[in-house]
Amino acid sequence: MAHTGIFATKAQCDAMAGENVDLTGYTEANINSWCLEAESYINVLCKFNFSDHYSTLNADVKAILQEYEARYVAMSAISYNMAGFTTRSEGEDMIMVHSYRLEKIEEILKNQDKVTYIHGA
Repeated sequence: MAHTGIFATKAQCDAMAGENVDLTGYTEANINSWCLEAESYINVLCKFNFSDHYSTLNADVKAILQEYEARYVAMSAISYNMAGFTTRSEGEDMIMVHSYRLEKIEEILKNQDKVTYIHGA
């Protein structure tokens, strides 16, 4: 199965998930599903379908969408099964870091002026 995420590459997702992510649930099918969830959420949050226009976005501004999707996938993968981490708190700490950044990105993307900027940059 090929990677079908639009915003983030598999390598970006892998980097955010970290080396201790348990491979039981970190499958291409799950990664693709989590990517789709993140893309749909961002499109609805922004009231703009970035998925349909992603290839035309400027690389300097679409990195925020890449980061969001990669972090969302990582958080989903880590919470799927924390067996790969040395302690449960290690996995929970990673989830908290990702959650913090997701919230900050959402704050930016809720502003329609920012969405217009991203689309037009």
